[in-house]
Amino acid sequence: MMAPNFYHAAKKLPTVRFAKIQTDQHEQAAAEHGIRSLPTLVAFKNGHELDRLSGLRTASDIIHWVQQLA
Repeated sequence: MMAPNFYHAAKKLPTVRFAKIQTDQHEQAAAEHGIRSLPTLVAFKNGHELDRLSGLRTASDIIHWVQQLA
Protein backbone atom coordinates (compact mmCIF):
# COMPACT_ATOMS: atom_id res chain seq x y z
CA MET A 1 0.00 0.00 0.00
CA MET A 2 2.81 2.41 0.73
CA ALA A 3 4.93 1.60 -2.34
CA PRO A 4 3.52 4.44 -4.51
CA ASN A 5 4.16 6.96 -1.70
CA PHE A 6 7.70 5.65 -1.25
CA TYR A 7 8.48 5.89 -4.97
CA HIS A 8 6.96 9.39 -5.24
CA ALA A 9 9.10 10.60 -2.32
CA ALA A 10 12.19 9.07 -3.93
CA LYS A 11 11.50 10.97 -7.16
CA LYS A 12 11.11 14.25 -5.25
CA LEU A 13 14.41 13.72 -3.37
CA PRO A 14 16.90 12.67 -6.06
CA THR A 15 19.97 13.27 -3.87
CA VAL A 16 18.73 10.74 -1.28
CA ARG A 17 19.19 7.01 -1.83
CA PHE A 18 15.99 5.06 -1.21
CA ALA A 19 16.05 1.27 -0.92
CA LYS A 20 13.33 -1.26 -0.30
CA ILE A 21 13.89 -4.64 1.34
CA GLN A 22 11.41 -7.48 1.03
CA THR A 23 11.56 -8.61 4.65
CA ASP A 24 9.74 -11.86 3.91
CA GLN A 25 12.61 -12.79 1.58
CA HIS A 26 15.39 -11.23 3.69
CA GLU A 27 14.41 -12.09 7.25
CA GLN A 28 17.96 -11.79 8.56
CA ALA A 29 18.25 -8.16 7.41
CA ALA A 30 14.93 -7.37 9.10
CA ALA A 31 16.10 -9.02 12.32
CA GLU A 32 19.48 -7.23 12.27
CA HIS A 33 17.71 -3.88 12.12
CA GLY A 34 14.95 -4.71 14.60
CA ILE A 35 12.12 -4.40 12.07
CA ARG A 36 9.03 -5.93 13.66
CA SER A 37 6.19 -4.10 11.94
CA LEU A 38 5.54 -3.13 8.36
CA PRO A 39 5.94 -0.74 6.83
CA THR A 40 9.01 0.59 8.61
CA LEU A 41 11.25 3.33 7.25
CA VAL A 42 14.81 3.52 8.54
CA ALA A 43 17.14 6.43 7.74
CA PHE A 44 20.88 5.80 7.65
CA LYS A 45 23.81 8.13 7.20
CA ASN A 46 27.34 6.78 6.81
CA GLY A 47 26.11 3.36 7.93
CA HIS A 48 24.55 4.61 11.17
CA GLU A 49 20.84 4.72 11.87
CA LEU A 50 19.51 8.25 12.30
CA ASP A 51 15.80 7.64 12.81
CA ARG A 52 12.90 5.34 11.96
CA LEU A 53 9.19 5.54 11.30
CA SER A 54 6.66 2.74 11.42
CA GLY A 55 3.25 2.70 9.82
CA LEU A 56 1.71 3.88 6.59
CA ARG A 57 2.96 7.32 5.50
CA THR A 58 2.08 9.66 2.67
CA ALA A 59 4.72 10.81 0.22
CA SER A 60 4.68 14.26 1.79
CA ASP A 61 5.18 12.70 5.25
CA ILE A 62 8.23 10.82 3.97
CA ILE A 63 9.66 13.89 2.25
CA HIS A 64 9.18 16.05 5.34
CA TRP A 65 10.78 13.39 7.58
CA VAL A 66 13.84 13.06 5.33
CA GLN A 67 14.26 16.82 5.07
CA GLN A 68 14.19 17.15 8.86
CA LEU A 69 17.07 14.67 9.11
CA ALA A 70 19.36 16.71 6.85
